[in-house]
Order: sequence, then C-alpha cells, then structure tokens
Amino acid sequence: MSATRVFTIAALGLVALLAVAVEVTARRPGSRVPTIGDVCAVVMGYRLGRLPLGRIAVLGFWWWAGWHFFAR
Repeated sequence: MSATRVFTIAALGLVALLAVAVEVTARRPGSRVPTIGDVCAVVMGYRLGRLPLGRIAVLGFWWWAGWHFFAR
C-alpha cells in the first residue's frame, strides 16, 4: 500500500472522527453548536431567487465525492 493511500485513509478517518465529535458536542443539553442535520437544512434551504442554489451545491458535492472516491 502506498504512503499516499495510507495518508488519505487516515485523513478521511480523522474527518469522520471530528464529525462524530461535533455531533456529540451539539447534542449536549444547552449546547450552542448546531447539529450536522441543522447545518444541512440551512444549506439545502438556501435559494438565489428561484434557483435552489443550496441543493445544487449539495448535489455537486456528492457528484464530486462519488467521482473521486467511488468511481474506478
């Protein structure tokens, strides 16, 4: 296994661990940190006039992630 692959897997694991830590912190009583679901709801609801820009951005992100990580 190459060093680049090991680094990439470690970085993605760290990002996942940080996402779990933020979610646990957000769900504590009295926390002012928004949950990941709340952030996604705000992004998905963003519109520029009649254009659902937030939904297009999320779709573009998932397309990019799928293209780079799952297409082989």
